[in-house]
Amino acid sequence: MQTDDMDQRLVSLLRENARRPVAELARHLGLARTTVQARIERLEATGVITGYTLKSSAASRPPLQATVLMSIEPRSGPEVLARLRSLPGVEVVHTTSGRFDLLAQVVAQSTTELDQTIDHIAEARGVRSSESLIHLATKLDRTGQ
Repeated sequence: MQTDDMDQRLVSLLRENARRPVAELARHLGLARTTVQARIERLEATGVITGYTLKSSAASRPPLQATVLMSIEPRSGPEVLARLRSLPGVEVVHTTSGRFDLLAQVVAQSTTELDQTIDHIAEARGVRSSESLIHLATKLDRTGQ
């Protein structure tokens, strides 16, 4: 689906605050409210907008976060991914290029919990090696979470 500059501006405003009223969006964009509503409906129908989500404040997130980089055995991806899905502290998993095959973002309430999650990842069948990076401070966060 082709989007124009106005669609991109609309999506950008919705990223900032998806609960912003259509009338306010229309004022920001210099369009009629019905035009903005029609654009939103079209963007949803075509899959450009696939949903709306809750953004929590930093205060409500678990206090500890880590990135775990993993090298895995050939053809063990599905098994490793199933193991990662079973660990509640694993929030996101990405495939990567380079020295590591997978990157997992992990959260925990305590150092003990974080240590256990990282150990469970490293012990998973198919994980050849792993390296953990504990997040210390956030210097830039454009996701708004």
